[in-house]
Amino acid sequence: MQTPRVLLTNDDGIDAPGIEALYRELDAVADVTVIAPDENQSGMGRTRNGAVTLRVHEWGYRLAGTPADCVAFGLGGGLDAEFDVVVSGINDSPNLGNYVVGRSGTVGAGIEASFLGVPAIAVSAYHSEDFHCHPSEEYDFTRPAVVARDLLERVWQSEVFEDVDLLNVNAPVDVDAPPLRLTHVLADYAQSVEDGAAADGGGSTEADAATTDREVRLVDQTWPHVVGFGNPMPGIDAHRERYPEGSDRRAVIDGSVSVSPLSMTHDYVETPELDAVVDSVESSLAE
Repeated sequence: MQTPRVLLTNDDGIDAPGIEALYRELDAVADVTVIAPDENQSGMGRTRNGAVTLRVHEWGYRLAGTPADCVAFGLGGGLDAEFDVVVSGINDSPNLGNYVVGRSGTVGAGIEASFLGVPAIAVSAYHSEDFHCHPSEEYDFTRPAVVARDLLERVWQSEVFEDVDLLNVNAPVDVDAPPLRLTHVLADYAQSVEDGAAADGGGSTEADAATTDREVRLVDQTWPHVVGFGNPMPGIDAHRERYPEGSDRRAVIDGSVSVSPLSMTHDYVETPELDAVVDSVESSLAE
C-alpha cells in the first residue's frame, strides 16, 4: 500500500513542542510536509485570511496565517504536491465538547481539510491532573504522538475515511498505555456576562452607568464547577456522572484516549414542523 502523504499543521505555532513530537512519529510511517502557523493561532477556528506570507522551514513551510490558511494553501494548489490526510496538532490542551471543538484552531484545520475533500485527524493533549499542558515546554507529548501515529497507520489501511471526515483525538501525556474509547462530542456549555469593574473586584457606580462605553467580560463555563478555562480536575469526581459513558469528556475524566469520529456534511434535517411553517409562510406571501 502507498505511504500516506500527510499535511501536518497545528494552531500553537510551528515552534511548539507538540508539533515537533508529532512530526517525529509521523515521519517514520508517512511522507510528511509541515505547513504550520508562524505564531500561536489558538482559538481561531476556521478563520481565514485573504493573503498570507510564507517562509521555508526545514520540515516544509511556516505561514503567517491561521491553521485553516495553512490547509487551504497546501490543498488548494500552493504546492506541487497532493495530500491524502491532514493531521493537526498536537494541541497543548484538550479540545472537548461541541462548543470548544467548534472554535478550536486545531480542529478548524481538520474541518477546512474536510471541506476541501481530504480527511483529517485533529490531535490534542491533556494531563490527568493538570488538565492543560501549560507551559508546553514542561510536558512530553510523545504518548499522544504515538497514539496519532498508530491511528494513522490503521485508518490508512482501512476504509474508515469512506464514512468519517474527521477524527478528533484527545490523549493523555501522563498515562501509560491508556485505553482508547470511541466517543461523541458532548453538548455541555454555559456563558455568563460579568461587569468589568465587578470582575476586577471593584463596584459599579452611577457615573459608570452613565458612560456610553461599558466593559463587560464574556466568561465561558465549559465545566459546571470551573469558571473560564481553569483546571477542572480538582473536584471532578463530584461531577463525573454528569458526563455519560461514551462522551469525550467522560473519557478524559477517566484518563482514556477519546476518539470522536465526525462528519462535516451538515445533513438536511427532516422535520414536519418546519414543513408546516414553510407552507404557512408561502401561503401568507401569496395573499
